[in-house]
Amino acid sequence: MAVGGNALTAAGQDGTWTEIEANAAEMAGSLAALVRSGWQIAVVHGNGPQVGNLAMQQNASEHLVPAQPLHQLCAMTQGQLGSVLVRAIDRECGPGTAVCVVTHAGIDPQDPAFEHPTKPIGPFLSRERADQLARERGWQVVEDSGRGYRRVVASPRPARIIEMDAVRTLLQAGHVVLAAGGGGVAVSLGGDGAMTGIDAVIDKDHAAAALATAVGADELYLLTGVDSVLLDYGTPEQRPAHRLTPEEAARHLQNGQFPPGSMGPKISAALRFLEDGGHRVIITSARMLAAAAAGRPGTGTCIEPAHVAVGSAS
Repeated sequence: MAVGGNALTAAGQDGTWTEIEANAAEMAGSLAALVRSGWQIAVVHGNGPQVGNLAMQQNASEHLVPAQPLHQLCAMTQGQLGSVLVRAIDRECGPGTAVCVVTHAGIDPQDPAFEHPTKPIGPFLSRERADQLARERGWQVVEDSGRGYRRVVASPRPARIIEMDAVRTLLQAGHVVLAAGGGGVAVSLGGDGAMTGIDAVIDKDHAAAALATAVGADELYLLTGVDSVLLDYGTPEQRPAHRLTPEEAARHLQNGQFPPGSMGPKISAALRFLEDGGHRVIITSARMLAAAAAGRPGTGTCIEPAHVAVGSAS
């Protein structure tokens, strides 16, 4: 299950600790019903807003203390968000239920993503502030879904989750496992297996797909800020797509329905998971999670092969 960083720092929020704790508690409440039903769950959280905010804090104070590289900021947010989610889940399901694994993800340093950064991080900015930071810091900034401007960084695909054996062991022991937070700390692997940090933010949806495939999961849940996938987003023809076949989803992706910095990675991660043997992908919000998991009509977006899906939308 992938949980967006925006689910922990929602649009319009400042990202205070009180807000993050409240959002984590709401998320844990949605997960609790599934845990009590006996589901084995691995959770991959995003960190886009948080790692971007942390980078701004680092830059603002670098005249006092050295700023840390982006890959270490990703490690910091794994600990921060992993801790708050573990505590929230344990309050709902009992002490010791959840475990957080600081996770590294092996990537290819030659990944084309380094030539074309697409991952938005940090707060939404005005055009003037974004242009100022781009000049001063050398950042690349883009307009993000009509909500303002954000910094974008490289988001390579994970080739390997390094701590996969530990994740399997913890799942088999009955824990809810938080792993690959923020997509995992991006590293390249030397010939001797030594890890070298790479400045990038791995897309958490692709990390979740890789992790789900590695543990043999049947289903992948991608939680986001909307209840379902929307076609023709932001137009008078906007409508929810509650069921899609992989072929339909791929066609919509190719036709530009899903932006690369928001819904696009979710759709491509869903297709990757299904191609690798997964059975079903659900894209929905945290508040609709239980209903979508139960298959209630009109809740979330289900992507599955045509021999399973009924009444698919195109």
